[in-house]
Amino acid sequence: MRPLPYPRPARQRGVIAILFTLMVMALLSMAGLALDLALVYNRKAELQALADTAALAAARELNGTVAGINNAVAAAASAAQNYPYQYNKQSVPWSSAALRFAAASSTPDVGWVDAAGAQSAPTSMLFAKVDTAALDATVSSVATIFMRFSGNAPSVIQAPARAVAGRLSIQVTPLAICAQAPTAAASRANSGSSTYNELVEFGFRRGVAYDLMNLNPNGTTPANFLIDPLSPPGMAGSSANFGTATVGPFVCAGSMLMSSVMGGALHVQRGFPLAALYTHLNSRFDNYSGGNCTPEGAPPDSNIRTYSYPSITWMSTAATTQTAASWTNAGTRLWTRADPLPGDPSNTAPLYGPLWAFAKAVPYSTYTASPVEPANGYNSFSTSAWSTLYTPGPPAAVGYPSAQASSTPYSTTSGGNYLAPSAAHQPGLSRRRVLNVALLSCPVPAGATTQASVLGVGRFFMTVPATATSLPAEFAGVAAPSSLPGAVELQR
Repeated sequence: MRPLPYPRPARQRGVIAILFTLMVMALLSMAGLALDLALVYNRKAELQALADTAALAAARELNGTVAGINNAVAAAASAAQNYPYQYNKQSVPWSSAALRFAAASSTPDVGWVDAAGAQSAPTSMLFAKVDTAALDATVSSVATIFMRFSGNAPSVIQAPARAVAGRLSIQVTPLAICAQAPTAAASRANSGSSTYNELVEFGFRRGVAYDLMNLNPNGTTPANFLIDPLSPPGMAGSSANFGTATVGPFVCAGSMLMSSVMGGALHVQRGFPLAALYTHLNSRFDNYSGGNCTPEGAPPDSNIRTYSYPSITWMSTAATTQTAASWTNAGTRLWTRADPLPGDPSNTAPLYGPLWAFAKAVPYSTYTASPVEPANGYNSFSTSAWSTLYTPGPPAAVGYPSAQASSTPYSTTSGGNYLAPSAAHQPGLSRRRVLNVALLSCPVPAGATTQASVLGVGRFFMTVPATATSLPAEFAGVAAPSSLPGAVELQR
């Protein structure tokens, strides 16, 4: 037999089985890893939904008061109770330790305080944060099944979630005027009896209309300002933000893209451009001429009746001006006839303009220094006080609504003082004619554009539509900025 030219290879039976086993083990490991990651992902999603919901619930309750903080704590707890986890098998063991509050949301981990800390400064608390890492450790812990066999992989993975919620805007019109006085609340003596001492807020009297374009407590030239609606307090801003195309929609809506007007100087432009923006303001009267506003973004008021002084029906001594008549105090201040001390013989009642269309004068004795005015307002004077509040030649209230203490001509829903918007735009939005206006500390630093500090926010009711040169509006009190929230949304 002839020898073979080369040796036969060794038998390889069983190799395929070994390779197959190794491949199956690798596939099972990958499948196990995917299962572990799915468990972690699902827990993260469950807790993120919890954090988002609880943060939103808490932020919606923040209104600048201690009660608002308490309500936020309760709302977050209530929201958490409705969120089970572990595939709906476990209830979340909620703890208020997971809830924090802050004045700003820009810094994730600095400046946040617990409920007790927030209660010590409730006015500035505008944001709520929920971090599930502060809950019981088992809530965020996910035990791995296959990862632990791969060497250095952890046997437990933490999957906490965090959410911050707060307002992105504030219901303040991008219009600022000077506070007529620096004091938030003062008593005006209208007679020899303290019974008629009247609440005056930053120099304004409730129930009296002012031309917001014709005031200045520090000079005889009108002082009014346009606010940069895109630059929060403390930011320098851009001159481009004062363009009509940019500012117009904010004037229509009566809001600005910032969470507060307090806490830093605002970027303002000297001289509010009323001629370019008065039609935007008049959308509140169901007037959309020029196409600057839309009923969807800027609905009309539910009562668009104009209260022009010649047609006022609730005063027997007719007014002779639409607003309190202009008055220059010794050539140093641009004030109105509502400002001089009582007893000035030239300060007759008709020069006050229409009275109490939306708001009533308030006795100083009913005022309490608190961040937010009581829900039902302060007790007010009755119309019988006109003979003392607005002398000499006081008007009489003939036909003034008297069904209840809070009744005013604007609050009626029928009759001559009421007019519904057009059918296409009904029902309208109650109190849309109220402009929330920033009251500045004046004089404001020089410059066409400058920085100005806000003392408070005044509520001014538009008695009639604005014109290119005048903006008549009745003072209705001061509103805490924290009580004027825009939409509350998740920040991140």
